[in-house]
Amino acid sequence: MSIYIAIDIGGTQMRAAAFPIEGYDPIRVQKIPTHSPNASPQERLILLIKSVCPENETINSIGVAAPGPMNPKTGVIYTAPNIAEFRDFALTDYLENEFQVPAFLDNDANLAALGEWLIGAGKGHDHLLYFTISTGIGSGIIVDGKLLHGESGIAAELGHVTVLPDGPICGCGHPGHLEALASGKNIARWVKKELAKGVESTLRNAKKVTAKRIAKAAKKGDPLAIMAFERAGEHIGLALASFLHAFNPSIVVFGGGVSLSGDLLLEPIRRSVKNHVMNSKFTDNLVITTAALGDDAGMIGALILARTAIEQ
Repeated sequence: MSIYIAIDIGGTQMRAAAFPIEGYDPIRVQKIPTHSPNASPQERLILLIKSVCPENETINSIGVAAPGPMNPKTGVIYTAPNIAEFRDFALTDYLENEFQVPAFLDNDANLAALGEWLIGAGKGHDHLLYFTISTGIGSGIIVDGKLLHGESGIAAELGHVTVLPDGPICGCGHPGHLEALASGKNIARWVKKELAKGVESTLRNAKKVTAKRIAKAAKKGDPLAIMAFERAGEHIGLALASFLHAFNPSIVVFGGGVSLSGDLLLEPIRRSVKNHVMNSKFTDNLVITTAALGDDAGMIGALILARTAIEQ
C-alpha cells in the first residue's frame, strides 16, 4: 500500500501523519516537541516522519504546513516564528534528499484555508477568506477555487494590514496591525492595561490573564471582558470590510483558539462589517462562521497539498 505523509509544524510542537491513498482518516499520527537539547528541529522532523511510516509502505509524497513567510514554489522558509533554525531553510529539498520522494510546502494558514474550503466549513464556496486567530492572526485566501499566493508566495498576510497607524506595536515590529489589536495575545494585553488603570473586573484575581480566561469571564457577564471582545471584533470587522471590497468572498471562516469564543467574537465582527462596508451587496449573502476542522485544518491541508501537487 502507498501512503501520503502530512506534517503540521509549529513553534512548540510538530505533528506528522500517514494517510492512505483516499480518505482523511490517518493510519498513524505522532506529535513531538519542536525543540530538544539533543537534536535540531530538522533532525527531529526526520525522526517524526519515520515514526509514522508503516513498515514496507511506499511514500508517494510529503506535504508540509509551516508558519511564517515562505515561498511554496521553491520550498524555502524565510523565517518561522520560534524556530530560528528554519531561517532561509530549503525544507522541501531537505526532505526530498532524505526520503527520495517529492515534498511540498505551504504556509499553515494557507493550508488550513485549503482544508476548510475542500472538506470543512467552506465546502461549496469558491471565494473564501480564512483567519486563524490565536497568539497571532494568520490568513488564507481562496479566489476562483485556487489559493492566492502572489508573486513570491507570501500573499494573504491579512493579519498585518494596518488598522490604526498609531496603534500598538505588532510582533513584526510595525504599529497598528490587525494582529496587534485583535489576536489572543493582544486581547489579553489590552485587558491587563485596563486592569492596571484600576478598571474593575473579576479578572483582577486571575493568576494569569489569557484570551481563553477573558472569554469565560465575558460569558459570565464581566463588563471588561465583554468590552475586550467587542473591541477586538470592531477592529476585525473594520479590516474585514476592506477585505470584502478587495476579494468579494461568499464566506469568511474563523479558526484558532480565540474563535472558540463563538458569537462573543463573531457578533461584534458582523456589526462592524455592516457599519464599514461600502455597499450592502458585499454582505447580503455573506456567511461568517467558525472553522469545522479545528486543529486538524493545517494537517488536512498538508495532505491535500501532497495529493494534488504531485499530480500537477
